[in-house]
This record gives sequence, C-alpha cells and structure tokens, in this order.
Amino acid sequence: MEYLQLGTSDLRISRIGFGCMSLPKAAGEAERLIHQAIDRGINYFDTADLYDKGLNETHLGQALKQHRAEVVLATKVGNQWRPDGSGWDWNPRKDYILSSVEESLRRLQTDYIDLYQLHGGTLEDPIDETIEAFEILKQQGKIRWYGISSIRPSVIREWVSRSHMVSMMMQYSLLDRRPEETCLPLLQEHQIGVLARGSVASGLLVNKPPKAYLNYTPEQVQQAADAIRSVSTPQRNAAQTAIRFVLEQPAIAAAVVGIRTGEQLEEAVGAFDAPALNEKEKMRLVGSVPVNKYEQHR
Repeated sequence: MEYLQLGTSDLRISRIGFGCMSLPKAAGEAERLIHQAIDRGINYFDTADLYDKGLNETHLGQALKQHRAEVVLATKVGNQWRPDGSGWDWNPRKDYILSSVEESLRRLQTDYIDLYQLHGGTLEDPIDETIEAFEILKQQGKIRWYGISSIRPSVIREWVSRSHMVSMMMQYSLLDRRPEETCLPLLQEHQIGVLARGSVASGLLVNKPPKAYLNYTPEQVQQAADAIRSVSTPQRNAAQTAIRFVLEQPAIAAAVVGIRTGEQLEEAVGAFDAPALNEKEKMRLVGSVPVNKYEQHR
C-alpha cells in the first residue's frame, strides 16, 4: 500500500480508503472487517454521524479502539436527524457543529477526530460561521484538520477562497468526470487533497445492468462498462480497472471505496497492487463516452 500526505495536512493516508457507510450492522462482523483492512494496509476510515443514526460511528469506534494511533479517522457533520427519526435536515450552523462533535467523539471513543468534514454545502449556508466552528474545534484539539464533501463547483470555490480546509471529498469515476473541468485543477493548485468516492459508479462499471446515470443513457453506460472490461486483465479485474482509473488522476489523493465484505476489501486493496493503466488503455477508457460537465451550481 502507498501512503500520501493529504493536502497541506500532516495526515498520511492510504491510497485506498475504507468507506464505512456500507459496514455490516452486526458489531462483531464490522470489527472483523475493519481489522482485516488494517492488516491489509488501509489506515484511512471514513464515516459520518448520519450513517445508521450514529451506529456506524459506534461500530467503527469500537473496532478502532486498540488501533487509534495507527489510523486516520474521518467523520462528517451537517445532516441533523429529526427527533421522530423520519429524516434529516441540513444544518451547517456553528452551534450545531460544536455540539455534534461531542456526540461523534463519544461514539467513536476518541478524544480527537483526524479529519472533520462538512457533509454537503450550499451558497446559502453561513459559510464563515461554519468555518469558524471548525477553526474553534482545531484550537480546542477536538479535530486536527477539516474539509468538506461536495460536488458543487460554486460551493467549492467559496471554501477554497475562504477556509483553510485540507481535503475535498467528491464523486469521480469514468462515468462522472465532471470534476475535471474546473474543480480538480483548482484543488490541485491550492494543494487540497481530493478523496474520490463512487469509483465503480454504483456498480454500473462492473456488474450491474446498465441504466441511465447522470446525463448518460443506458446505452452509454454500457459502452463505458464494455470499455472497462476490454482493458481488464487476469491481473486487474473490472472493479480494479475502474479504481485505477481514479487513482491515476493526479489530483486524487485516495479512492474511498465502500466496503461491506471481505471479498470487496481484497478486491479494493488489490486495485492498488494491480498493473497501472498504459496510455493506450487510458485512451480507450476516456474515448468510450463523452466527457460530462456540471450543469448546475457552476
């Protein structure tokens, strides 16, 4: 496994990150999978207070309790569950963030969070107030660094210009190359590490039947999946090819892969060890479907 510095932080993270949203709900099963990931060299674990109404953080915290100094622990804030549990509302206010972190720390069984991320964002947010909350938490030692998770270019530009964030989580894959137009160059220029999610496009690039995805037709989705398969080899299967496409984008620090089974874990880790894409293979992939661009929030 290779490790890279995340943006301008002092965090060194594995190029394959563990996306915890899909963790098994059984505590013992989740713990075994997380320990297997650590054994395979993964040190970056990404969760959110939203997932399973906090249970995801609880399971992760218990599993990492004996490994806390070895790992980079990331969680997210901003989606507030309603008291009746019927859903959640967006809340980026300072007071909510300052109170929510206490609950995340308790569930994660730690006294600090390595990377605290805003779980979304709009131009209507009190952005400076949100940034102030993160800066206060840094000063208090409750978080080490902060970033946001967003796919909105307009929001990303504001955070780049107004904050000291070190990371940006965003969707990126062969079927979602929208970040290439402006976001990835901007983030790379400002040395902000990009955490890519959605490498296999919800399985459409690997094993799911084709269907419309973003602005692509089912036929175009099939073309992209066919291209992935056409450049795959016995040493690098379709999922690993899709992940390598992401890892080989210079702005990407890590591919954060959703993992729910030991087989998926081994496949994800194997993507890093698999042969790199050559130029002919890259050209085959990027030529399989037209490049898409953000149509909203530009």
